[in-house]
Amino acid sequence: MSSSAAGLGEVVLDHGSGTQLSHELLSLIVETLGDVYIGEMEDSAMLPITGGRIAMTTDSFVVDPPFFGNGDIGKIAVCGTVNDLAVVGSKPLYLTLGMILETGLPIARLLRVLTSIRETAREAGVRIVCGDTKVVRKGEADQIYLNTAGVGVFERTPLRMTNVRPGDRVVLSGPIGNHTVHLLSIREGLGFEQRVLSDCAPVNGMLDQLFAAVGEGDVHSVRDVTRGGLAAVLQEYSEATGHTIRMEQRALPVQFETVMAMDMLGINPIHSANEGCVCLFVDPSAERAVLDALRSHRYGTGAVTIGEVTDRPEAQVLLRDADGRDTVVEELRGAELPRLC
Repeated sequence: MSSSAAGLGEVVLDHGSGTQLSHELLSLIVETLGDVYIGEMEDSAMLPITGGRIAMTTDSFVVDPPFFGNGDIGKIAVCGTVNDLAVVGSKPLYLTLGMILETGLPIARLLRVLTSIRETAREAGVRIVCGDTKVVRKGEADQIYLNTAGVGVFERTPLRMTNVRPGDRVVLSGPIGNHTVHLLSIREGLGFEQRVLSDCAPVNGMLDQLFAAVGEGDVHSVRDVTRGGLAAVLQEYSEATGHTIRMEQRALPVQFETVMAMDMLGINPIHSANEGCVCLFVDPSAERAVLDALRSHRYGTGAVTIGEVTDRPEAQVLLRDADGRDTVVEELRGAELPRLC
């Protein structure tokens, strides 16, 4: 971000009017995004995708707080969309970027978000091809809302929930709950944010490395563990496969400080939001190779096996404690916490 950004003023309603101020804001956006933006200012992007199957996804981001210790809403927007493309087995290529800006947002803060978007897009190897900006009155948005859509291409067989079968090992790429604790700590002034950082990260590079190291059919399905948490992911897979999934409580990867914070707040880490953790369903013969490949990447150093898909033909999720007792994990009707992202 430019050292002079603080002197650029604030977002005003006329930045969304389609007039000179709009053009000035658009020029600032394009300049800040730099080489990750390859749009041509046409009404639609014309993308050089040839043949085969593509993946496409979209998401909106209303992060509270929008700026946090080791990231911001811009980083989450890129990671969230890239990760949704990557976990189905596609190669993320292109993103759109829609922004809703509240009057009074300092331009310096907008540039901070755009810089974060640029750097995260560079890391993930994706380009922004088109976008849109709207400005609303003060009080009509929480500083900044983002919407992104993403396009990827398949260079391997797509990964689907229906590929999962009894005996599959359930693997997590890293700790759960850190993103939730980090944002809550900042929001509520709990003091954990220096010791518990958000896990927000683009995971496509880690998955590319994994797929290069194991056989085509060794990983049956992958899902990023976001808002609903690990329990929601396993509930979804249990319903899709019609089989019971069991996880081992003592195998769950939760940072010590995260446990402390969640105990204080009365939160269960299996229901907590994450932004850089993936859950993989792996053929048992490839479990060791998958763990080794994940652990060799900086975003997968904490990878562990946390359970398995059983042959019990009943759609439910079980949590086994240290004494071998199984408890049914009930699906939450609503969120345990106010929205984080």
